[in-house]
Amino acid sequence: MKWNHFKSKLLLKYTLSYISIFLIPLVILTIIIYHNAVNTLRSEIEQTNVNQLTQAKTVIDERMKELQDIAFRIAYDEQLTRYWTHHPYYSRESIGALVKYKATSSIIDELFLFFRGDNSIYSSQGFENLNVFTDRYKFNSWNETEMVRDLNSVPIPTMRPAEQVVQGTKIQNSMLAYLVPIAPNNTPAHGTVMYLIHESNLTGLIDSILSDYHGMTYIFDNYGQVLAANYQGETITEQEVSALFALEPGTHSFSLNQEPHSVVSVKSDAGWTYVTAMPSNQFFSRIVHIRTFVILVFSFVVVMGTILAIMLARRQYHPISDLMEFIRLKNDPEPSTSSNELEWIKKTLHDYSQRVDLQEPYARNHILLMLLKHGHTGEFPFEFTEKLGIRFSRSHYFVVTMGWESHALPIGDNPERRPVMQLMNDVDLPAFSAYAFGVELPQPDQLALIVGFDAETGHEASLNARMEPIALALQSMAAEHTGVSPAIGVGNRYSYPEQLNQSFIEASTALEASMLHGQGSSTFFNALSGSGAQDSSFWVPKDVLLKLVQSLKQGSYDVAVQMVSTALNNLKTEMPSVPLLRCICFDILNTMLKTASELGIHHVVNQLPRVTSYDSLEDLEKKLAGLAAEICAHVEAKSETEESSLMDEIVAYIDANFTDYDLSLGTISSKFSISSSYFSRSFKEKIGMNFTQYIWQKRMDEVIRLLLNTTDPLKDIITRVGYLDTPNFIRKFKKETGYTPGQYRKMHSPDSAAVSTDDDDEEYIG
Repeated sequence: MKWNHFKSKLLLKYTLSYISIFLIPLVILTIIIYHNAVNTLRSEIEQTNVNQLTQAKTVIDERMKELQDIAFRIAYDEQLTRYWTHHPYYSRESIGALVKYKATSSIIDELFLFFRGDNSIYSSQGFENLNVFTDRYKFNSWNETEMVRDLNSVPIPTMRPAEQVVQGTKIQNSMLAYLVPIAPNNTPAHGTVMYLIHESNLTGLIDSILSDYHGMTYIFDNYGQVLAANYQGETITEQEVSALFALEPGTHSFSLNQEPHSVVSVKSDAGWTYVTAMPSNQFFSRIVHIRTFVILVFSFVVVMGTILAIMLARRQYHPISDLMEFIRLKNDPEPSTSSNELEWIKKTLHDYSQRVDLQEPYARNHILLMLLKHGHTGEFPFEFTEKLGIRFSRSHYFVVTMGWESHALPIGDNPERRPVMQLMNDVDLPAFSAYAFGVELPQPDQLALIVGFDAETGHEASLNARMEPIALALQSMAAEHTGVSPAIGVGNRYSYPEQLNQSFIEASTALEASMLHGQGSSTFFNALSGSGAQDSSFWVPKDVLLKLVQSLKQGSYDVAVQMVSTALNNLKTEMPSVPLLRCICFDILNTMLKTASELGIHHVVNQLPRVTSYDSLEDLEKKLAGLAAEICAHVEAKSETEESSLMDEIVAYIDANFTDYDLSLGTISSKFSISSSYFSRSFKEKIGMNFTQYIWQKRMDEVIRLLLNTTDPLKDIITRVGYLDTPNFIRKFKKETGYTPGQYRKMHSPDSAAVSTDDDDEEYIG
């Protein structure tokens, strides 16, 4: 049954909210729309101005670059060298070249070429003395002395701010002087090219973007000097000019002369700043025609508002309704009518999150266990393992296995066992640049640690020496947590996580040897296998045989096949005599058959004639691989059978004791001598739900049975099934069924008069 829309408080809330929005008083709505129209128009104008100002900036920047390019070409022009320009005959050609360069740019009013140290200057008008700047071009603030100094020493292209220049006798123009040093082949500058540019040539490009609006335009250099400006009859203070330069690129609302202005600012790659400032009151005069339209639109909105509000509310509510139905299908309890839908969804998602957090340690342990057994994480993607905190970013890896004797660390009574698994879950060893992941093994009182450490690839002995203090530090840490020093086995070091299954086999082999020596002992596989010694009479390394035996015991087919291949490849390299070769091959076969016999797999002996009749080492390798596959498959099948039988026994025990208040994941694990993560994973695979859910369901079924078949008080029934917190149970029962236990009993009881008077749920849940 879906959530009743007509009774939905949330849907009603949405509807009223939309109606309220559409029924805003006419005056307020008119003001909002009016100002919105003004702001929209202003925004459009400002954005248009930004685009056009950017375009004008690009054009001006291109013009400036064009002037620098002209100066660059002049620097390399043979006709404009010092020799050529001073020559009595060729100087005419130099003047002609300057005329051509001036014609290439539309913004140049005059072009001068000055060789540093000279008393003369060259222009498109010809050879002239420096007094040309007192006779033909007379600057107001740039006297002849300063000009000669700048022409001789300017180090970089420099633009002088616009100022009034008297041309000839009477004509005054506002002009800019642009000085560009010329230095061919990166030599010290030997001359300067000076361009005279009318200010209107630059400001005219910006003024054109204002269209029908009036305002001021400014061009600032890198230091905030006004290079060119068009004031349009307005005057502002120097502080306001400096404030315009300091603005960030973009649009701004700014007060100039105590009047609001819309300011647009852009910056060029060369560091120049381009600014336009327009009075804001211009925008309001453009939208008088909008007022009439606003009134007509509002009248229509009032009529359609209520209908549209209901439609929008239902549309917004629809995905929430679908989400609630999906959650209800996944979670049997009906939504509570005491809260709205969003609160119920939030609470349900919180419950799911808690369940995920509860299962995360077991999922993490399962993935690491797969890595130890198979060298990979199966179908779990890399992103999933990353979320579980499993990362392999070290340069070297090895496995350490720890074990405690059963009498040394009692499982049932000692509370230290579970904490040590938790405390060793993630171990950081900064002193050794190492990090370890703890893995709880199916075998009781055993723990594996995947250790990663950083070290530069070097001599084998030095890298192995790094492993010993790390392993001993982990052993000390475990002893500190439990009070009993464990026996440890240490596998060889590998460079990739995919090789950890081999290190795990080696560590397990070393642990078996350590357990023979008692608590606190440590065994390294490389020492156990004697890999450092060479035996000229034996071509199969001892470590290979040890790993072969252990891989068969654990059902690790990949490692077993690799060890068979390694053993036979060594024989191919040594090339012993044929009789000795057969003896050694029989030794490998005997090792595998002996291991199978120890595992109780006796039927493989029947395959002896088939395996021993081989034609080549390749044929033998294939047959031994087949034998290893059969042994490993039998080990896996036996393990699954034992696991299934154990799970049947555990389920039977739970079914008989689910009313025990102390029944928990830890107590079951302790009683049956298995790890908590192994039990949790195996139980869910067999039953289809986790341990907590199963216990709850059993207790729920028993409570329902007692409610329907007895008249016992509610509190006694709840306590009898293993719950001490009666109010909490009643809340969970109601969430599960939609009714309190008392309501449920009354609904299903054939004689409501016989119902106990103690079934008032309210006294428990308030």
